[in-house]
Amino acid sequence: MSRYYLGMTFLYFAYGSNMLSARLIARCPSAKLVGVASVDSHSLGFSKKSVDGSGKATLIKQSAQFQTPGVLFEIGLAERDALDKFEGAGNGYDRVDDFRVTKTGQFIVTTTYIASEIQNDLAPYDWYLALVVAGALEHGFDDQYTSWLRSIETMTDHVVARKSRVAALRALADQGHLDYASLLLADSSRSGQRD
Repeated sequence: MSRYYLGMTFLYFAYGSNMLSARLIARCPSAKLVGVASVDSHSLGFSKKSVDGSGKATLIKQSAQFQTPGVLFEIGLAERDALDKFEGAGNGYDRVDDFRVTKTGQFIVTTTYIASEIQNDLAPYDWYLALVVAGALEHGFDDQYTSWLRSIETMTDHVVARKSRVAALRALADQGHLDYASLLLADSSRSGQRD
């Protein structure tokens, strides 16, 4: 098992909106892509309740046959507090510093954030799910996984000036996605959207 630590850095496993490089780099400018990894015995859910009432991504412990992809980034230790703040460590998410993922058959110890409580009747905002889909596309996740992401029911965010929405749309634009809705509608299996 490897720690992959290089000097004053740590490895971060992103599985939700921070998979999109532009979003993470806007938060942690030192972030450098290491590559795609996966975690066994966990599924992705949008069951962490946000302060805005929507569902945010979290990993949920499952049986052994589950495997969820994500992205590894190397980040400077000086930015750990900033990442804690953005991720809501101690305020809805727990930071896990001994989280084991697999990259090319090797176990690696990383840091990630997992919801301290889950609520299964939540849905993500459309722009938030677009971030996750864009991250999956950026890093070449397989079509089955991106199709599944697009099938997740979303909510429309009627607060167009919401700071988190504006920041998300900026990150998407920085990554070349000017129409976030097209990220969600690219697959006809998408189940719909609720208001």
